[in-house]
Amino acid sequence: MRCCVLALAIGLMCSICRGGVTDPQRGSVIFIHPDGASSSSWAAARCLLVGPDGDLHWDRLPHIAVYRGHMADSLTATSKGGATTHAYGVKVGSEAFGRSDGGEQGEALVDGHGNSLSVAHQALRAGIPVGLVQSGVASEPGTACFVTSVEYRREHDEICAQLVHSGVTVILGGGERFFLPEGVSGVHGVGTRKDRRNLVREARDLGYAVVYNRDELLSLPADTNRVLGLFAWGHTFNDRPEEVLAEADLPLYEPEAPSVAEMTKVAIRMLAAQGERFFLVVEEEGSDNFANRNNASGALEAMRRADQAIGVARWYVQFRPDTLVLTAADSDAGGMRLRGLPVTPGDEVPSVLSHTAPNGAPMDGVEGTGGRPFSSAPDRSGRVFAFGIVWATSDDVSGGVLRAEGANAHLVRGTMDNTELAQLMRLTLFGQAAPGTELVSE
Repeated sequence: MRCCVLALAIGLMCSICRGGVTDPQRGSVIFIHPDGASSSSWAAARCLLVGPDGDLHWDRLPHIAVYRGHMADSLTATSKGGATTHAYGVKVGSEAFGRSDGGEQGEALVDGHGNSLSVAHQALRAGIPVGLVQSGVASEPGTACFVTSVEYRREHDEICAQLVHSGVTVILGGGERFFLPEGVSGVHGVGTRKDRRNLVREARDLGYAVVYNRDELLSLPADTNRVLGLFAWGHTFNDRPEEVLAEADLPLYEPEAPSVAEMTKVAIRMLAAQGERFFLVVEEEGSDNFANRNNASGALEAMRRADQAIGVARWYVQFRPDTLVLTAADSDAGGMRLRGLPVTPGDEVPSVLSHTAPNGAPMDGVEGTGGRPFSSAPDRSGRVFAFGIVWATSDDVSGGVLRAEGANAHLVRGTMDNTELAQLMRLTLFGQAAPGTELVSE
């Protein structure tokens, strides 16, 4: 059964057309998704990294809009549903993964000819190279939803098989376990696939160079056409509470894995060498996972890494101003909030924080609950401030912000619905809504 879900031409009559676009600038698109990062997350990162008067790369993106992120069935987004909305530009259910909804009731989102209408699939059909950069496992929805479609998020084996055969140029992330048959040893651990397929071998047969650490990634020959990076058995980070990591003597991030900024730089270089335009989707997943575990040190480190990736993208725009850099998160992970600790002159900063804020909300310091306060970078007067991180929840709540720079970035203003990100990406890549006009489900 086929039913009209959304006419893309009509959809463009929203904020994008209110901007008066008669001749949109065509160019590349770099979409950076620091998962779970709200304006409050960025405020905490700013104080820690550059001080309350400083500017992150995120702060320097000149165009900003409030993000409206409700789903078809909920006022708050899920990672899979939010990513599907970003990829297709249509409201979907919370359990959707590259489909209209989760489970057997979900339908493919296609045009009148049965072609997938994710922005990435449209780009591939138009001959525009596509890259996916991920600090979590490669099957994370923030990137995978752009080129894969499954009934349930936990179908990691199927998602990774679809990734390898999707036709994208760059696949960088973790999750080696889902690329190797059960019991087969890899570089980072033993495979867990139940279907006995060896996706590493299949990827090499398709022309992918396969790399496993930072040095191998940064040493790729300039003429490499495709790359699959598998930088950890699971995520490239250890998303557990601070106390658990300390007891197990585990780092926040795997030291041999490239950062999301390093992956982004290599991806841009490879994609830019293959044509005038490219489409790159980048996700720092640690900002979501650490925050959902209420690990403040991990979440702040993830924010630092996400900001470095934004800095790489902004650097590229200086050379190619026809590139759109767009960044947004579909939710606020954990309701992360900075709580300043006023200190009267002459008083000492407390050596440890109380376990909770006055209303009972959990409060983290450097080592976790009851740890040392964080110290900000100096303000313009040289003052350093102490603060803790207060958590509202371990779930995702609302609070997204969009920022942009480059081609058509002036259209990011006021408030924007989550469906409008795909419309803006299409406008930049194709100069129109899309090569097709009507989105239907079947």
